[in-house]
Amino acid sequence: MSIDPGQPAVRTMRPEFHFSVPDNWKNDPQRPIFLDGEYHYYYLYNADYLAGGIGTSWRRATTRDHVSFVDHGVAVEKFTNGNGDCWSGSLVIDTEDTAGFGRGAVVAVVTQARVDQVPEGGQAQYIWYSTDGGRSFRPGANEPVLADPERTEFRDPKVIWDSSRDRWFMALAEGDRLGFYASPDLATWTRVGEYARGDLGLLECPDIFEMTADDGSSRWVLGVSANAKHRGLPATYAYWTGAFDGSRFLPDAHEPRWLDWGFDFYGAVTYPHHDASGEEDASLRHVIGWANFWDYPHNTPTLVTDGYNGDDMIVRDLRLVREHDGYALAATPTAALTGYATRTHRLGDVEVDGDLDLGIRASAYDLSCEIQWNTEAADHTGDIGFEVCRAVGGSRFVAAGLNLSGPHAYLDRTLTVNPTRGRTQAAFDPSTGRVGIRLLVDRTSVELFVDNGRSVQSHRVFPAPGDDGIRLFARGATAVFRDVTISELSVPPTPRA
Repeated sequence: MSIDPGQPAVRTMRPEFHFSVPDNWKNDPQRPIFLDGEYHYYYLYNADYLAGGIGTSWRRATTRDHVSFVDHGVAVEKFTNGNGDCWSGSLVIDTEDTAGFGRGAVVAVVTQARVDQVPEGGQAQYIWYSTDGGRSFRPGANEPVLADPERTEFRDPKVIWDSSRDRWFMALAEGDRLGFYASPDLATWTRVGEYARGDLGLLECPDIFEMTADDGSSRWVLGVSANAKHRGLPATYAYWTGAFDGSRFLPDAHEPRWLDWGFDFYGAVTYPHHDASGEEDASLRHVIGWANFWDYPHNTPTLVTDGYNGDDMIVRDLRLVREHDGYALAATPTAALTGYATRTHRLGDVEVDGDLDLGIRASAYDLSCEIQWNTEAADHTGDIGFEVCRAVGGSRFVAAGLNLSGPHAYLDRTLTVNPTRGRTQAAFDPSTGRVGIRLLVDRTSVELFVDNGRSVQSHRVFPAPGDDGIRLFARGATAVFRDVTISELSVPPTPRA
């Protein structure tokens, strides 16, 4: 390949420390499984995307720390049989051979749909299985294990082992509700219940799990990718804590909580953490979400700069915490991320009254600090935070901050290049006069974590070349940014296995 010296080189916009597809297209993550000492992560992949082709396969990557991934190529080929395209589903390890493919077989329950038909063919659930440790899969049968021709939306099966009842349980997205099914063998399914919500838009990618909270109690969590923009709420991962009896889920509250209040954290899946012995840790899970949304899925400059379209937001560690109004999931960047720092700037305590531009320019970093302000001020107003991805002249930036009069934390990509202009916000408690902040910036994404992950906001952004400045601001109030630390991050590329 020759390069014209008269033309400027095209810079890469591929993230430095987030997962991205090697080429073409990715969308929905599939719940990772733990096998042979590592996590196997599958996701929907279209090898023909740049050429205008349709359909998705399941591509596999592995990781040991949730940060560095090794690509292994396609595990479930698209259009393998006449049942249609492979969409989302979930994998389980069938340790007792309930499905008949052998002890320890990896079984995937997958939605297939005829996307090559007009109108699009119906959605149904099929079994695929692997006897080589999840490296490759074969169809388990030509007929679906669960179909309902009367339901247009009938997809994204999430399967877990219900140990209390010694059977498999499935949550399935069915438009404005989640259908609940049970099976002894992954092949014969009986409807046992549902959870309906007509005010959260189209429900997709359900999730259900039990977790131990920080007070030692155990709660079930029901999650789903929902679109509640019409209510002024997010279109990300909504969840409820509650009780589950194998057929009914009884929420602690009617309104869901949201794992992310930003624009770009869709199709997210959670998965259990395994300790050094391989045992599950009931008090810790991880979550990975697609850094995009269906309002603008193809709007990205990485198609030109790097020949691909598909990133994930950072994997987050999840813990269930007791709050004054119930239980909530706290999400923080996964612990191993700090081990990928290439350079660290420790600025100590910085007092700000107005604007302060830092003498640091970077495009991929983890910024952490605690912000303190005066709670005795009569008006309790002020706007305190950061401008990142900032142009030299200041006309372009992403703002992340605290509006004390709201009170809310916000993330605003309006003044940078972006898929669609906008600002998101999430409530926080300013009464203590201090709050911890982590801000992840990585070329095409900004993620704001407030109060140890009690609220999170994620945005997809496309800063112009050279937009890599950082400003601290405190407007209408004086603030101290304590222990400001900026760690530049990079994950070395790993060769395909």
